[in-house]
Amino acid sequence: MQAISKTFSLIFSTLFLISCAEKKKEVQTENQTRPNILFIMSDDHAYQAISAYSDHLIQTPNIDRIGKEGIVFTNACVTNSICAPSRATILTGKHTHINGKVDNLMPFDTTQVTFPQLFQKAGYQTAMFGKLHFGNNPKGVDDFMILPGQGQYINPDFITQNGDTTITGYATHITTDITLNWLDKKRDPNKPFMLMYLHKAPHRPWWPTPEKFKEYYGKEFPIPETLFDDYSNRGSAAKTAEMNLLTHMKYVYDTKVWPETIANMGTVTPEVPDLVNAFNNQYNRATEEQKAQLKPFLDAISKDFEENWPSKTDKEKMIWKYQRYMQDYLACISSVDDNVGRVLDYLDENQLAENTLVVYTSDQGFYLGEHGWFDKRFIYDESFKTPLLIRWPNKIKAGITNEEMVQNLDFAQTFLEAAQIEIPDDMQGESLMPLLTSNEEKWTRDAVYYHYYEYPAEHQVMRHYGIVTVDYKLAHFYYDVDEWELYDRKKDPREMNNVYADPAYAEVVRELKIKLEKLRVQYKDSDELNQHYIDLHESRMAKTH
Repeated sequence: MQAISKTFSLIFSTLFLISCAEKKKEVQTENQTRPNILFIMSDDHAYQAISAYSDHLIQTPNIDRIGKEGIVFTNACVTNSICAPSRATILTGKHTHINGKVDNLMPFDTTQVTFPQLFQKAGYQTAMFGKLHFGNNPKGVDDFMILPGQGQYINPDFITQNGDTTITGYATHITTDITLNWLDKKRDPNKPFMLMYLHKAPHRPWWPTPEKFKEYYGKEFPIPETLFDDYSNRGSAAKTAEMNLLTHMKYVYDTKVWPETIANMGTVTPEVPDLVNAFNNQYNRATEEQKAQLKPFLDAISKDFEENWPSKTDKEKMIWKYQRYMQDYLACISSVDDNVGRVLDYLDENQLAENTLVVYTSDQGFYLGEHGWFDKRFIYDESFKTPLLIRWPNKIKAGITNEEMVQNLDFAQTFLEAAQIEIPDDMQGESLMPLLTSNEEKWTRDAVYYHYYEYPAEHQVMRHYGIVTVDYKLAHFYYDVDEWELYDRKKDPREMNNVYADPAYAEVVRELKIKLEKLRVQYKDSDELNQHYIDLHESRMAKTH
């Protein structure tokens, strides 16, 4: 009996081990077929400042590499061109009027399900590092270190599960260090991962590292053809927006002239104390060693300003501000590109690249002097369009471009389908998988919907909604005006001429208005909902004042 018992025990043990081995094999096979997701996003990174789109300003070899090994979308765009609303749309796969985050101040509807929650529930290991921009406790992530609010470039604070911490260094480098440390030390190799790697840069006020200051200060960049746009062929919105380089870009806060220099000159109106304090607070975050590295460049800027500004014409002043802006903005992007390269190299060196879907994007576009502007918010291309480069070896053919109208609204569904996770019925985007896998015939969208709400507010960009196709753009500006604008995107790519009233475009206007109303119904937007958000905004403003 004892011998028989031992035999059965041996058989049972053998079967158990075989079963465990088979289950482990099944898990490994499952994990190999479910890709890792690496979502890389910068803040306010204009597509014009990525050499995969145009190399007239800067070379970005590491970001370009994603596109060279995958796909570059040339008509990627956002639903609402402002930071927190864009991020809420990305996380939920829903327009901002549905998730509640219509502007930077309106609260996010925390009952909304985000795609990281679905990944976490489906067995993915999830993490988020860098700039979220709303909320201090992101849902659906196993590990996070996020910048509070806008975050700081120099010696930034971070919010973690274990409380707040300050890390000495530069935000772009630190966010990358945290990301690489997680990949190397905290990642569970038996699970696929969904990792959000989110840069503060190149958000205003554009503080480069001393090394990048040295490289970029004094460089001259090509002047946009529309830098001196007078908005003569457009409506009230373009004429009244407050983001002109000459008029609205700040001497101290933005171009980094010492406050004392402005005060001593007496010929330049001093900036309001809040902006001077914001500059001082940023600089004073630096250690004495860091200040010693930054000071020579700040001294040089101030010396140039003091000696040359008073004698400049308005045109020359506009160009001076543009060059200062580009020097700092592009220096910040250069650091982002360097650090993206570090992460891509890590994937290659650790055999993770083959099964990782890598995305590079921004939360929206940005003006780099086009039409005389900085910032974003408009439905016009520089603001509305966003960079989007995606790599997925063996799934996406290398080196292709696509001009279909895709949006940040589509990211959640795309990632969920790629990971074989069920997509909730209430998400409003469309998975990009047909475009990623060369099944374009399955892609049916021919127009996208846009709606901007934050007005009256900073930069004074009027409320508007609209429809955009590959060929045309129709926008309705409302609230304190009732104006329509139409642009022929093929004949007028710089959007200089509103042809809404041109009889030659009457049929285009008629057809687009019909399509626009259908989109508003499809996405559950309406004039009543507009009024609801107007009432909330006015109530909030009344309490503030």
